[in-house]
Amino acid sequence: MFEFGKDLRRLFVQARESEDLGWLELISVNLLAREAKSLTTDGGRVSCSQPSQTWRRASILWREHARRSGQPDSLAKALTTAEDALKAAKSDDDRARALLAAAQAQIVKFDLYGDREAVVLAAELAREVNAKRLPTLASCAGVHARIRARQARISEKKEDRQDAAALMDAALHALTKHNPVEADDLRLDSAALALEGGIIQRDHRLLDQAGRDLTALVEASSPDQRPLTRARALALCAAGLSALAAMANDEAARKTGHDMFDAAADQFFVDHSPLDWVAIQIARSIDASAPLEPIRQSVALTTGQGTILGALALDLMISREIEAAASAGDLNDLTKIETRVRRRLAERDGVPSAIDWAVDQIAMARLMIARADLMGSDPDQAAFVLSEAAEAAQEHGVPVLADRAKGLMLSLPVRA
Repeated sequence: MFEFGKDLRRLFVQARESEDLGWLELISVNLLAREAKSLTTDGGRVSCSQPSQTWRRASILWREHARRSGQPDSLAKALTTAEDALKAAKSDDDRARALLAAAQAQIVKFDLYGDREAVVLAAELAREVNAKRLPTLASCAGVHARIRARQARISEKKEDRQDAAALMDAALHALTKHNPVEADDLRLDSAALALEGGIIQRDHRLLDQAGRDLTALVEASSPDQRPLTRARALALCAAGLSALAAMANDEAARKTGHDMFDAAADQFFVDHSPLDWVAIQIARSIDASAPLEPIRQSVALTTGQGTILGALALDLMISREIEAAASAGDLNDLTKIETRVRRRLAERDGVPSAIDWAVDQIAMARLMIARADLMGSDPDQAAFVLSEAAEAAQEHGVPVLADRAKGLMLSLPVRA
């Protein structure tokens, strides 16, 4: 008879002794937190024979938990345990691995919250690494390449994107041999950078290149062994195909992209990786005919975290609600939506993040525009509000949100 508890414990014991962390994709986000907590405790025990390595593994698990859940506390623990690993390091290799763990946690911080300072800190940590063993050298090259990709996104320069892509290609050769899991993460980063560049530059070549790389990754990722990698690759494939379909006005390609999003969503349940599930729902809901309930659930899952995905989900939900009220000509519903937005502003603890602030401003501008359209008046302040929101969103690494604000500005009536 299959003994789930015993087999799961055996899996954890075996995994603790291996550098291959692909097994993390098989467990739920709650089990991941439990194992991270256990490793954190073990690293602090007097009896622990390898505290630096144990704390570094705990940092990796906390980082993955933050990446899947969006929980700021988990990211803080990833940084703290990486620091503990660095303090306990007794060899150059342990020190290098601890520094890389801290740098990777800072990369996730930027990805989740748009914190530009995190990219600066990640670069500083990576520069401190003195890697002497081949596997650590490979990981170091991969981290440097991932940092360069984020710096390229911030600079928005084509040359920086090309430099980052070249670094990723070089790092992949070494990582594929020494750390396949990190190599797959780097492939996803490389494809995402190519997709973003292809969409911004309307470059079919970049989109095709990303599509080929992602298709290969999907085919190499078993749904029984690497469900998250497969789902993330499928979602990026769908995003690229949808972009190509929009450029070519190809309805068949658009439908295929939609089917790919469905296939990605089928790889796991919401409790396996909440943020991956939210990302897919956001992508699906760009289609105006998509149901609103998954976006409402996405907002519920991300409220209070300050994540970029949470901001995008909230903006989508408010936009759809305002569109429905405006289409029905219901000023009363618009007032109710405005009351909810103002209540959220009043009840928020502390100073809002720049991203949260931008979402709130866009919401108020949407309400101004909808009310003005129904009443035949001019939304006087909407252009100014949207301009400020677009600038804040762009500055903090959320170009999608900035584009939404700019799109609304373009829809405003031109004054004589």
